[in-house]
Amino acid sequence: MKNSKQTVLITGGGSGIGLAIAKKFLENDNTVIITGRNLSKLEEVKTDLPQINIFQSDVTKDEDVKSLVNQLEKEFGGIDVLVNNAGIMNLLDTGNESNDLKKQFDEIEINYNSPIRMLHYFLPQLKKSKNAVLVNVSSGLAYVPFAQSPVYSGTKVAVHFWTQAIRPQLKPHNIKVIELLPPVVDTHLAEEADLTDDSLKPMPTEKLAAIFWKKYSEGKEEITPGISKYLKLGSRLAPKLAFNQLNKEPIPKK
Repeated sequence: MKNSKQTVLITGGGSGIGLAIAKKFLENDNTVIITGRNLSKLEEVKTDLPQINIFQSDVTKDEDVKSLVNQLEKEFGGIDVLVNNAGIMNLLDTGNESNDLKKQFDEIEINYNSPIRMLHYFLPQLKKSKNAVLVNVSSGLAYVPFAQSPVYSGTKVAVHFWTQAIRPQLKPHNIKVIELLPPVVDTHLAEEADLTDDSLKPMPTEKLAAIFWKKYSEGKEEITPGISKYLKLGSRLAPKLAFNQLNKEPIPKK
């Protein structure tokens, strides 16, 4: 598995998992491009890592993605690796009729529709690459849903099945498809979703990135760090038990 001298695009790369993965690619002599909606956050990363390339871009907007495709073709001759990492997670009590419906649809848009959009527009560039890789970041919750975050769980299982379905379709085009299914990770996303208490034992981003890099370099197609591998096993051997263990408190406190 080629892991150096590649041009790598990472969505949601300004913090958390995306930034940790970006650092691994940088450490191994790759050209790394990160995108996000928050320009100031990207500029902070650029200050700390001058060798990284930043582009403000919203993965939910066709015009932004099309513009990004053109910019990267012009400046870098295209990309070799696309990492679909951007995502949001909201806790939700579906039994509350005052829920914001738009907020739920926005979660679907960024978590599921946007990886499809990114691949669609960057497919010509990946087809041109001699060592093309698509990395989709889903979640261990693709194996066992987390009741407090039903929309998020639904989007991640959708990404999981979409990834499995497109893998044999992209193989004839020499595009390798890898899925990273993280556990709860110590990120701003998890903090906002109130998932960083000691009982859940969030994994540090650096540890996740190290596991990812090792398995990525080995060419592993499905990477399940930490509790994710147990969720995968539980979903097959005792799905009801695994669900009940994960969902002792199905309704969010906040």
